[in-house]
Amino acid sequence: MESVKSQTYEVHIGELAQAALNQHIAKKNYSKIFLLVDTNTKKHCLPAFKKMFSAPIDSIFEIDPGEENKHIHTCLQVWEHLSNFDGDRKSLLINLGGGVLTDLGGFVASTFKRGIDFINIPTTLLSMVDASIGGKNGVDLGALKNQIGVINQPQMVLVFPEFLQTLDPRQVTSGYAEMLKHGLIRDAAYWADLKEKNNFTDASSIQKSIFIKNDVVLIDPTEKGLRKILNFGHTLGHAIESYCLENHNKKTLLHGEAIAVGMILEGYLSHELKGLPKLALDEIKETFLHYFEKVVFDKDDIDSILKLLKYDKKNSHGDINFVLLQSIGDAVTDIKVPEELFRKAFDYYAE
Repeated sequence: MESVKSQTYEVHIGELAQAALNQHIAKKNYSKIFLLVDTNTKKHCLPAFKKMFSAPIDSIFEIDPGEENKHIHTCLQVWEHLSNFDGDRKSLLINLGGGVLTDLGGFVASTFKRGIDFINIPTTLLSMVDASIGGKNGVDLGALKNQIGVINQPQMVLVFPEFLQTLDPRQVTSGYAEMLKHGLIRDAAYWADLKEKNNFTDASSIQKSIFIKNDVVLIDPTEKGLRKILNFGHTLGHAIESYCLENHNKKTLLHGEAIAVGMILEGYLSHELKGLPKLALDEIKETFLHYFEKVVFDKDDIDSILKLLKYDKKNSHGDINFVLLQSIGDAVTDIKVPEELFRKAFDYYAE
């Protein structure tokens, strides 16, 4: 399957990925090779990875899985491990895991010794099509998503679709939300095809999503303009994710589950402010509620979620900036939303 070329690296899928990894290692002559895993990928993915990787690994470091561990304290543990095992600027860190691990591992590598090489090997659908692509690396600040980080590209991203067989269905569906988002913001035909698919984990669908995200990142690598469209559903979605993470009375949502809610809400805002047709809005809502369980929000929940909007990374000069849809496949950025529409959006979601 054709690799996806970015400015400074490539995304290799399937058989090409194994060959690309071993060729890269043979060429670079790294002083140390470190592998970062979490409890799940150590058990389910590490044995297969060792069989396909020809070079010796100097040290493997394991972290706890989950968004609640994506913080600076975990970074400190990994930095200390790299230092204790004589990591230097010619070392390599391979990140074998989902979006939490690749985000955190990329940040650790980008800041250790002022930057060492890293390779992402995503093991969840979400990380394959989104988190490991584009060079965004970072950690949360408390429950606030991705407040600390850098943009720095990996040496390569290696996608092995067989790792998806290790996931529970909920994790797979979480990644599906980001794939659907790619269609909504950039490719109406992809949206139409993908929302009808029974199997959205096939290599061609994964490749298509990677192509869409990579194309956007190539045009705007540092998120000055077009790249902001990748945040559709994320302004309210991140606030919902953070709120549910820190509120023990609410079920903790996976990233894709929260973003699915966010896309329905921001779809409503798109209808009100940018002329997204009502039929398209209802199609978006129907599609996401078919795959994602509806979340119940009371007035206090909504008040708390809206207070979190001020921490969104896209904000500027005190303004909350939204990505909205003019039509399916056509997104616009930097839209200011009147506050009274937020509650109407939640009303529409609850209907």
